[in-house]
Amino acid sequence: MSKARTLCVIDDDNIYQFTVKHFIKNEKLADEIITFADGEEAINYFTENINKPEALPDIILLDINMPIMDGWQFLDEYEKIVDKLPKQITIYMVSSSVDHEDLKKARGINLISNYFTKPLKVADYYLMLNA
Repeated sequence: MSKARTLCVIDDDNIYQFTVKHFIKNEKLADEIITFADGEEAINYFTENINKPEALPDIILLDINMPIMDGWQFLDEYEKIVDKLPKQITIYMVSSSVDHEDLKKARGINLISNYFTKPLKVADYYLMLNA
């Protein structure tokens, strides 16, 4: 199975970020992990690096509920730049929300490959990062 070169975590929960980084590094599922505390930080980074495929992630783990710019707002802004990106990036929505409306909304957005509920299981990581 192939492994993701670069993983991006967009989530305001520092403990979740730490846990993901620790697990991914220990399991060697990605070469690099970049993190952002909200969608605005991530969009700014992607926009600044729009012509640098090596700086962009292969996979994004995106939270819904964050300050400044939430996951839905991030997706609205990401949709404006996705055609300009030099590579395809897989986005997984990863949230503690079990609200049926969030799941329904996520399934209706083509940019989202799948929706996972926190806490993630070991099998979830392998599913996402070895797809």
